[in-house]
Amino acid sequence: MKNILISGSLAYDSIMVFNDYFKNHILPDQIHKLSVSFFVPELKRNFGGTAGNIAYNLSLMNSNAIVMATVGEDFTSYEKRLSKFDVIQDYVKIIPESLTAQAYITTDLDDNQITAFHPGAMMESHQNSILNIEEKVDLAIIAPAGKEGMIKHAEECFERKIPFIFDPGQGLPMFNKDELNTFINQATYVAVNDYEAELLMKVSELSLTDIQNKVDALIVTKGAQGSEIYTDKKIIIDPILADTPIDPTGCGDAYRAGLLYGVVNNLTWEETGKLASVMGSIKIKTQGAQNHNPSIPEIEGLYGKKLI
Repeated sequence: MKNILISGSLAYDSIMVFNDYFKNHILPDQIHKLSVSFFVPELKRNFGGTAGNIAYNLSLMNSNAIVMATVGEDFTSYEKRLSKFDVIQDYVKIIPESLTAQAYITTDLDDNQITAFHPGAMMESHQNSILNIEEKVDLAIIAPAGKEGMIKHAEECFERKIPFIFDPGQGLPMFNKDELNTFINQATYVAVNDYEAELLMKVSELSLTDIQNKVDALIVTKGAQGSEIYTDKKIIIDPILADTPIDPTGCGDAYRAGLLYGVVNNLTWEETGKLASVMGSIKIKTQGAQNHNPSIPEIEGLYGKKLI
């Protein structure tokens, strides 16, 4: 079985549901002195972080996931959880006298989200090195983590000729034009949502076509509108809509797990995109990024064929 390296964050997510719409409580002409309070009767603490979420979803497809991340002294419960799913944690480093990253996410009835994020030990991700990995790495993803760590790990993948997906996510604003262009030049694939795609183009001063021409594939997700994969052609991936969507938290990471599975198993881009959509659709039906637990037959039923 092939090994997938996930360089990213491990975090605890405190998810709150606001049973109204943010737009009803934020006055556009008063933004300069914003002071709002949202009553959230529901609160759940979940396991999250880009690396943890992607690894969890890969485990649902019986894939080998190697996590590389930095965490705090409060990591014990998360370590036990990942062990249950046979996730390789040999390259998770505990940073003394620090906390694991913490996200506080409030979601309204339109699935809009307001997030406060404390990076904690995540900012020390550069203390890890891909050069120290003993296993053969067949594919990697550089997901949001500390800025120095993301730059370092992309360089190391490039130097070791490890194909990787550059997934800047919410960390995209950390990087300037030159840094983003370097990532794109080093990456084999780039994955962003539609908002991130616009920001990536603006900062890098590259068009979608420019980016597409520098990588094997550019993947742009569009939420309930599906996704688009740009290779030598534009491939439109239809959404797989859930009957009862509950929480979008972690859907992007579930989608990326499907991407990684498809790429490492040499599926076509049409097949890869559909599987990625299936994983996102399954995830949105539960609250939290790692509380869904579909069986292989359930995934295959939505996908329409057997997993490899």
